[in-house]
Amino acid sequence: MGAVVEFKRWIAGVSGSIRNTEWRAVVSRRYGSRMRRFSKVCDLTGPGTSSCNFDVVGTDLGIPVELPGGRELAWIFGDTFSGVAPGTPGWRSPVLLRSADQPLEDGVEFCSCAGKGQARRLVRGSNRGRTTWLPADAITIGDATYLFAMRNDGLHNVTQTRIFASTDAGESWKKTRAKWSGKHDAGNMQLITWVQGPPEDNWIYVFSTGFQRNKPLFLYRVAVDDVTNPKAWVPWGWTEDTGWRWGNTATPVLTGQFGEMSLRRVDGKYVLVWFDAGGYQIQAMVLDHPTDNLFETRQYTLLRGTSWEDENHAVGDVAQLYGGYIVPGSTLDDLHISVSQWNTTTNKVYKAMLFHGSLPR
Repeated sequence: MGAVVEFKRWIAGVSGSIRNTEWRAVVSRRYGSRMRRFSKVCDLTGPGTSSCNFDVVGTDLGIPVELPGGRELAWIFGDTFSGVAPGTPGWRSPVLLRSADQPLEDGVEFCSCAGKGQARRLVRGSNRGRTTWLPADAITIGDATYLFAMRNDGLHNVTQTRIFASTDAGESWKKTRAKWSGKHDAGNMQLITWVQGPPEDNWIYVFSTGFQRNKPLFLYRVAVDDVTNPKAWVPWGWTEDTGWRWGNTATPVLTGQFGEMSLRRVDGKYVLVWFDAGGYQIQAMVLDHPTDNLFETRQYTLLRGTSWEDENHAVGDVAQLYGGYIVPGSTLDDLHISVSQWNTTTNKVYKAMLFHGSLPR
């Protein structure tokens, strides 16, 4: 029962990843006129799914990343429990499941985990007292996979971020020299998403924000070979003298209330998907380049938040939704995303799901 007590202490003062007041305040409003009507493919986790084979029952996030070799995907989850609900035994975070390369329209079947039978926590020292390490995003470069994770000492109180590296298909992870205080750049580089440019581009592009769902979006880049060198991360900023330029002080590239996000290259474009906490919806943009003017870029609503009574996953109406991670293998005509849901009132629903739909070219 120790883990249960510690988790309840950790979430004291908040109701969960989606606060009740956060979604109730906007449930009657409809933002984003460009609705794409994404629909549900399947549950990724929870009772009756293959995640249970690895003692992953109640969990969220599910950040998919292609592992070296391209034959398997890793799915990295956040706070994980042996029971359906947060606060049940077996608290671990983050954890990793693997799936073989397969048609996404058939759903996802997990075939292995990081750990011996039971998916174990990837970061040593997580889930002690009020501390949990939560994944932000992962990327594979050559023979290594890198995980950007946030240390939370109490939910949304990020005290440190760090990059961990694995060279054995996500089985074990080691600290790299890349770490930052939670206060770095005024707390605007806590939650990130990243993507490597095309072969002729030697940069990794990083969108970042805070983890409180009340901050705008910022942009950085780092050379591929320097991803674990914190001094090599260069902000994109604007001044009256220079205009937009790399190396200026970081300037918001888009205002709003950003939550979890996912930046990936899809069909030669850069696609950004994110949880819009202010609008209670999952949004997307299709970009030619991360430095595009996001203020003038069309946004698309993939999923809309709704009440539990009005849910309809077939038409993209989802209660207490968050996340929104692009699955490798997606195309603009058939984009798959991992989306989370937590009923913070009853605590009976806490899972990751797979949705799909299309975006314009």
